[in-house]
Amino acid sequence: MVFFTILFAIFILYVINSMTDALCNKRDIPSDKQPKLFRTINILITILLTSTYVKILFT
Repeated sequence: MVFFTILFAIFILYVINSMTDALCNKRDIPSDKQPKLFRTINILITILLTSTYVKILFT
């Protein structure tokens, strides 16, 4: 179960990062602001995935 969850989380982070990259390219976001945007989105998605895993684990 843990192995599947880790693989799923990596896949989700990869998809979200590729969509964020497409957003940065489409909206012409300056390259100095892109790392902050990626970091914020990655942290929020990680919190979401962790809380979902904990909810499923303890339910």
